[in-house]
Amino acid sequence: APRTGARRLRDPTAPFRPPLPIPVPVARLLFVNQFYWPDLASTGQHLTDLCEHLAGRGHEVRVLCSSGAYLDAAGRVAPAREQRQGVSIRRLPGLGFGQRSSLGRRAAEYAAFHLQVARATAASSWPDLIVTLTTPPLLGLWGALAQALLGRRHVPFVMDLHPDAEFALGLLRRESLLGRALEALNAWPLRRADRAVVLGPHMAARLLAKGVDPARLAEIPVWADGQAVRPRPHAHNELRRRLGWNGRFVVLYSGNAGLVHRFDELLDAMQRVGATHPRILFAFVGGGPRRREIEAEVARRGLTNAEFHAYFPREMLGESLPAADAHFLSLRDEQAGIAVPGKLYGAMASGRPVLFVGPERCESADTLRQSGAGYAFRSGEGLALSEAILTLAEDPRRAAELGRRARAEFERRFDRPVCLAAWSELIEGLVGRPAGSRAAAAGAQAPSAGAAPSPDRQRA
Repeated sequence: APRTGARRLRDPTAPFRPPLPIPVPVARLLFVNQFYWPDLASTGQHLTDLCEHLAGRGHEVRVLCSSGAYLDAAGRVAPAREQRQGVSIRRLPGLGFGQRSSLGRRAAEYAAFHLQVARATAASSWPDLIVTLTTPPLLGLWGALAQALLGRRHVPFVMDLHPDAEFALGLLRRESLLGRALEALNAWPLRRADRAVVLGPHMAARLLAKGVDPARLAEIPVWADGQAVRPRPHAHNELRRRLGWNGRFVVLYSGNAGLVHRFDELLDAMQRVGATHPRILFAFVGGGPRRREIEAEVARRGLTNAEFHAYFPREMLGESLPAADAHFLSLRDEQAGIAVPGKLYGAMASGRPVLFVGPERCESADTLRQSGAGYAFRSGEGLALSEAILTLAEDPRRAAELGRRARAEFERRFDRPVCLAAWSELIEGLVGRPAGSRAAAAGAQAPSAGAAPSPDRQRA
């Protein structure tokens, strides 16, 4: 994959250095995404980390998100406006259809959110810099318009590529009028952005192919919290005991089972090892559009070595992820560089080996090969996946060594302070010094040179 110019920041494989104190007065930062705390969506969780980190460094941070819940199981109703950990949150009213609704209703939910975001950003002279995420698609349009009309800085945080994902899934034809229009509307904000943050080199290569200036690209992966999720011996894991997993070798799939993932190889492996190795258990934790499909296939095949659980709260990941003996994740071949499974980093943080099925060349496969943290298989290699599971189940020392490598690579590249420090460096390099009286007022709030705040100081 082309890499020239893709990293504007320091090499993410370099040892972590704590961020320096803010060298300029406070900046006004606006973040726009459909999901934010207390939603369980991955984009919302990572955005919450980022916003609270930047607020902890003294910046003024506001968030525009939706009041519609990604998950409604908890029954939480968040207020329209809220101040949390130094971040001002404004939740725009949604239609209430939710993420589990039909494509038509989801499109209506997206359209309603877009209209409100357009009005809020076009009428605001407040921010110095706007960061737009990719849920829903095309949010970058409003950041680009604010950049063009109001002189704001704009940074798209590209967590998924649209409409590339829809093209790859066959939901939309690239050659169609709608496909060409959406491609143009997506590419325009990326080409003119002050910086576009991508999750890895294969995603960067796709943006380069769209004509994005390599000097405008920065690679910052998503992260996991290495303090909250740590290797934990099974004997000290109360959740594992309550789930009845003691004495079992547990292969865990934790998170969203989405349209971009594949499960044929895992189901084949479950069938192959089920009859002869009853100690091996396959556990699915989470939800997603393919969850029912997996459950139905397990029932159709008569498999008895699988169990299903709802999402665990984020605060329980420190128990749930280390409760596994190995982690499984996957990606459809055509999604290479379009989606990057963030669940890899939580699995690595737990100090357990990782089994991946998907493209031979993508961020996840590259990470596992380079770090030796697990095994990467191509699509169709269900037999090889079965053999790897049996090897790990029968050789605890081998499994422990792969888990040790996973944790070491995680601490070097994917721990939350590492990635948030890269974000601080990027944003504080762009915002410069606010003009006029704001600079003087903000200067009094800037930390002194000898008092670098902890990047996690504001984390709840």
